[in-house]
Amino acid sequence: LRRDYRFQRVWFWGRIQGLRGAYYIAEGLGADLAAPRSRLYSLNCVEWNLLPPASGEMVARAEALTGRFQGDPSFEYELTEAKVEDEEKSPEDRQELVIKEEIRLVATIEQIDKAVGIIPRGSFVKTPLGPVHENRNFEGLSLTEAKKLSSYFHLAEPVNLKNKTLLEKADLDPSTDFLDSLEHDIPKGSWGVQLEKGGMVVVLRSLLWLGLTFYHVPMTKQYGYVYFGTGEKNLDLPFML
Repeated sequence: LRRDYRFQRVWFWGRIQGLRGAYYIAEGLGADLAAPRSRLYSLNCVEWNLLPPASGEMVARAEALTGRFQGDPSFEYELTEAKVEDEEKSPEDRQELVIKEEIRLVATIEQIDKAVGIIPRGSFVKTPLGPVHENRNFEGLSLTEAKKLSSYFHLAEPVNLKNKTLLEKADLDPSTDFLDSLEHDIPKGSWGVQLEKGGMVVVLRSLLWLGLTFYHVPMTKQYGYVYFGTGEKNLDLPFML
Protein backbone atom coordinates (compact mmCIF):
# COMPACT_ATOMS: atom_id res chain seq x y z
CA LEU A 1 0.00 0.00 0.00
CA ARG A 2 2.80 2.39 0.84
CA ARG A 3 4.37 1.81 -2.57
CA ASP A 4 1.13 1.84 -4.60
CA TYR A 5 -0.35 4.98 -3.02
CA ARG A 6 2.98 6.69 -2.23
CA PHE A 7 2.27 7.04 1.46
CA GLN A 8 5.12 7.91 3.79
CA ARG A 9 3.74 5.54 6.40
CA VAL A 10 0.87 3.07 6.70
CA TRP A 11 -0.85 2.20 9.99
CA PHE A 12 -2.94 -0.90 10.55
CA TRP A 13 -6.00 0.69 12.16
CA GLY A 14 -7.98 -2.39 13.17
CA ARG A 15 -10.98 -4.52 12.27
CA ILE A 16 -14.73 -3.88 12.35
CA GLN A 17 -16.61 -7.15 12.67
CA GLY A 18 -19.84 -7.50 10.70
CA LEU A 19 -22.47 -10.22 10.73
CA ARG A 20 -21.34 -11.77 7.43
CA GLY A 21 -17.74 -10.58 7.23
CA ALA A 22 -15.11 -8.26 8.70
CA TYR A 23 -13.53 -5.04 7.46
CA TYR A 24 -9.77 -4.70 7.92
CA ILE A 25 -8.78 -1.03 7.99
CA ALA A 26 -5.46 0.67 7.19
CA GLU A 27 -4.56 4.36 7.22
CA GLY A 28 -2.02 6.07 5.00
CA LEU A 29 -0.14 9.14 6.20
CA GLY A 30 1.77 11.85 4.36
CA ALA A 31 4.40 14.36 5.50
CA ASP A 32 1.97 16.27 7.77
CA LEU A 33 0.82 13.79 10.44
CA ALA A 34 -2.08 16.04 11.50
CA ALA A 35 -3.51 16.24 7.98
CA PRO A 36 -6.57 14.12 7.07
CA ARG A 37 -5.49 10.51 6.66
CA SER A 38 -6.32 8.30 3.67
CA ARG A 39 -8.26 5.21 4.71
CA LEU A 40 -8.46 1.83 3.01
CA TYR A 41 -10.43 -1.30 3.77
CA SER A 42 -10.14 -4.94 2.82
CA LEU A 43 -12.31 -8.01 3.31
CA ASN A 44 -9.43 -10.47 2.86
CA CYS A 45 -6.24 -8.45 3.66
CA VAL A 46 -5.11 -8.91 0.04
CA GLU A 47 -7.28 -6.58 -2.06
CA TRP A 48 -7.55 -3.05 -0.65
CA ASN A 49 -10.07 -0.35 -1.58
CA LEU A 50 -9.61 3.38 -0.94
CA LEU A 51 -12.43 4.97 1.05
CA PRO A 52 -13.75 8.47 0.22
CA PRO A 53 -12.96 11.29 2.69
CA ALA A 54 -15.46 11.63 5.52
CA SER A 55 -17.72 14.69 5.43
CA GLY A 56 -19.82 16.17 8.22
CA GLU A 57 -22.99 15.10 6.41
CA MET A 58 -21.76 11.49 6.18
CA VAL A 59 -21.05 11.37 9.91
CA ALA A 60 -24.41 12.96 10.79
CA ARG A 61 -26.32 10.42 8.71
CA ALA A 62 -24.32 7.48 9.99
CA GLU A 63 -24.98 8.49 13.60
CA ALA A 64 -28.68 7.85 12.99
CA LEU A 65 -27.97 4.21 12.11
CA THR A 66 -28.01 1.56 14.80
CA GLY A 67 -27.25 -2.15 14.87
CA ARG A 68 -24.41 -4.28 13.61
CA PHE A 69 -22.50 -3.91 10.36
CA GLN A 70 -23.40 -6.53 7.75
CA GLY A 71 -19.91 -7.02 6.31
CA ASP A 72 -21.06 -6.17 2.78
CA PRO A 73 -19.90 -2.74 1.44
CA SER A 74 -22.80 -2.57 -1.04
CA PHE A 75 -25.50 -3.23 1.59
CA GLU A 76 -27.97 -0.34 1.75
CA TYR A 77 -29.57 1.12 4.86
CA GLU A 78 -32.84 3.05 4.65
CA LEU A 79 -33.02 6.20 6.73
CA THR A 80 -36.10 8.42 6.97
CA GLU A 81 -35.42 12.13 7.01
CA ALA A 82 -38.09 14.77 7.59
CA LYS A 83 -38.11 17.64 5.14
CA VAL A 84 -39.68 19.80 7.84
CA GLU A 85 -38.93 19.97 11.54
CA ASP A 86 -42.57 19.60 12.60
CA GLU A 87 -43.14 15.89 13.25
CA GLU A 88 -46.92 16.29 12.99
CA LYS A 89 -46.64 16.77 9.23
CA SER A 90 -47.88 14.04 6.91
CA PRO A 91 -45.66 11.11 5.87
CA GLU A 92 -45.46 12.62 2.39
CA ASP A 93 -43.19 15.33 3.80
CA ARG A 94 -40.59 12.71 4.71
CA GLN A 95 -38.13 11.25 2.25
CA GLU A 96 -36.30 7.95 2.34
CA LEU A 97 -32.51 8.17 2.29
CA VAL A 98 -30.41 5.22 1.24
CA ILE A 99 -26.95 4.94 2.78
CA LYS A 100 -24.45 2.34 1.65
CA GLU A 101 -22.52 0.45 4.30
CA GLU A 102 -19.28 1.74 2.78
CA ILE A 103 -20.34 5.29 3.72
CA ARG A 104 -21.27 4.14 7.22
CA LEU A 105 -17.82 2.54 7.48
CA VAL A 106 -16.09 5.83 6.54
CA ALA A 107 -18.15 7.78 9.09
CA THR A 108 -17.59 5.25 11.89
CA ILE A 109 -13.80 5.24 11.42
CA GLU A 110 -13.86 9.05 11.45
CA GLN A 111 -15.91 9.08 14.68
CA ILE A 112 -13.60 6.60 16.41
CA ASP A 113 -10.42 8.40 15.30
CA LYS A 114 -11.80 11.76 16.43
CA ALA A 115 -13.07 10.51 19.80
CA VAL A 116 -10.46 7.97 20.89
CA GLY A 117 -7.47 8.08 18.49
CA ILE A 118 -4.63 9.09 20.85
CA ILE A 119 -0.86 9.66 21.09
CA PRO A 120 1.52 10.20 24.06
CA ARG A 121 2.39 13.80 24.96
CA GLY A 122 5.54 14.93 23.17
CA SER A 123 5.55 12.21 20.49
CA PHE A 124 4.41 14.68 17.81
CA VAL A 125 5.83 18.17 17.38
CA LYS A 126 4.28 21.13 15.57
CA THR A 127 6.65 23.18 13.44
CA PRO A 128 6.43 27.02 13.34
CA LEU A 129 5.06 26.81 9.78
CA GLY A 130 2.16 24.55 10.84
CA PRO A 131 2.86 20.95 9.72
CA VAL A 132 3.09 18.26 12.41
CA HIS A 133 5.97 15.77 12.40
CA GLU A 134 7.12 12.91 14.57
CA ASN A 135 9.30 14.16 17.42
CA ARG A 136 12.71 12.50 17.01
CA ASN A 137 13.68 13.58 20.52
CA PHE A 138 10.76 11.70 22.09
CA GLU A 139 12.13 8.93 24.27
CA GLY A 140 8.88 7.85 25.89
CA LEU A 141 6.96 8.86 29.00
CA SER A 142 8.18 8.01 32.48
CA LEU A 143 6.12 5.39 34.33
CA THR A 144 4.69 8.08 36.62
CA GLU A 145 3.60 10.24 33.68
CA ALA A 146 2.39 7.27 31.65
CA LYS A 147 -0.26 6.50 34.29
CA LYS A 148 -1.86 9.96 33.95
CA LEU A 149 -4.60 10.69 31.41
CA SER A 150 -3.17 14.21 31.00
CA SER A 151 -0.10 12.63 29.34
CA TYR A 152 -2.12 11.55 26.29
CA PHE A 153 -3.58 13.69 23.52
CA HIS A 154 -6.38 13.24 20.99
CA LEU A 155 -4.99 13.04 17.47
CA ALA A 156 -7.74 15.34 16.18
CA GLU A 157 -8.57 19.02 15.82
CA PRO A 158 -8.44 20.50 19.36
CA VAL A 159 -11.67 21.78 20.93
CA ASN A 160 -11.00 22.32 24.66
CA LEU A 161 -7.61 23.94 23.99
CA LYS A 162 -9.26 26.92 22.31
CA ASN A 163 -11.41 27.55 25.41
CA LYS A 164 -8.47 27.70 27.83
CA THR A 165 -7.54 31.02 29.40
CA LEU A 166 -4.18 32.70 28.81
CA LEU A 167 -3.20 31.74 32.38
CA GLU A 168 -3.89 28.07 31.66
CA LYS A 169 -1.97 28.26 28.38
CA ALA A 170 1.06 29.83 30.09
CA ASP A 171 2.41 26.43 31.20
CA LEU A 172 1.90 24.82 27.79
CA ASP A 173 4.57 24.32 25.16
CA PRO A 174 3.03 25.36 21.80
CA SER A 175 5.24 22.90 19.90
CA THR A 176 4.01 19.81 21.80
CA ASP A 177 0.83 20.87 23.66
CA PHE A 178 -1.25 21.74 20.60
CA LEU A 179 -3.90 19.01 21.07
CA ASP A 180 -6.60 18.21 23.64
CA SER A 181 -5.62 15.92 26.52
CA LEU A 182 -7.75 13.00 27.74
CA GLU A 183 -8.21 14.30 31.28
CA HIS A 184 -11.28 16.39 30.39
CA ASP A 185 -13.03 13.76 28.25
CA ILE A 186 -16.78 13.49 28.74
CA PRO A 187 -18.16 11.40 30.37
CA LYS A 188 -15.53 11.32 33.11
CA GLY A 189 -14.31 7.77 33.57
CA SER A 190 -14.57 6.79 29.90
CA TRP A 191 -10.96 5.54 29.92
CA GLY A 192 -9.51 2.57 31.74
CA VAL A 193 -5.77 2.72 32.55
CA GLN A 194 -3.98 -0.54 33.38
CA LEU A 195 -0.40 -1.68 33.87
CA GLU A 196 0.58 -4.93 32.16
CA LYS A 197 3.67 -7.14 32.50
CA GLY A 198 4.52 -5.83 35.95
CA GLY A 199 4.37 -2.18 34.94
CA MET A 200 6.37 -2.65 31.73
CA VAL A 201 3.42 -1.66 29.50
CA VAL A 202 0.68 0.93 30.06
CA VAL A 203 -2.63 0.05 28.40
CA LEU A 204 -5.55 2.44 27.89
CA ARG A 205 -8.95 1.07 26.91
CA SER A 206 -11.89 3.16 25.78
CA LEU A 207 -15.25 2.42 27.42
CA LEU A 208 -17.03 4.70 24.93
CA TRP A 209 -15.88 2.77 21.86
CA LEU A 210 -15.43 -0.75 23.20
CA GLY A 211 -12.59 -2.46 21.38
CA LEU A 212 -10.20 0.51 21.18
CA THR A 213 -6.92 -0.32 22.94
CA PHE A 214 -3.87 1.93 23.21
CA TYR A 215 -0.48 0.81 24.52
CA HIS A 216 2.75 2.55 25.46
CA VAL A 217 6.01 1.08 26.75
CA PRO A 218 7.37 3.73 29.19
CA MET A 219 10.84 5.13 28.45
CA THR A 220 10.69 3.88 24.84
CA LYS A 221 9.26 5.12 21.54
CA GLN A 222 6.85 2.20 21.35
CA TYR A 223 3.17 3.16 21.32
CA GLY A 224 0.08 2.74 19.20
CA TYR A 225 -3.61 1.95 19.17
CA VAL A 226 -5.82 -0.57 17.43
CA TYR A 227 -9.56 -1.12 17.24
CA PHE A 228 -11.19 -4.55 17.22
CA GLY A 229 -14.94 -4.22 17.68
CA THR A 230 -18.38 -4.05 16.10
CA GLY A 231 -18.26 -0.35 15.21
CA GLU A 232 -21.01 0.50 17.69
CA LYS A 233 -20.75 3.32 20.22
CA ASN A 234 -21.43 2.44 23.84
CA LEU A 235 -24.37 4.80 24.41
CA ASP A 236 -25.09 3.22 27.82
CA LEU A 237 -21.77 4.40 29.26
CA PRO A 238 -23.20 7.31 31.35
CA PHE A 239 -25.49 4.82 33.12
CA MET A 240 -22.66 2.34 33.70
CA LEU A 241 -20.29 4.76 35.46
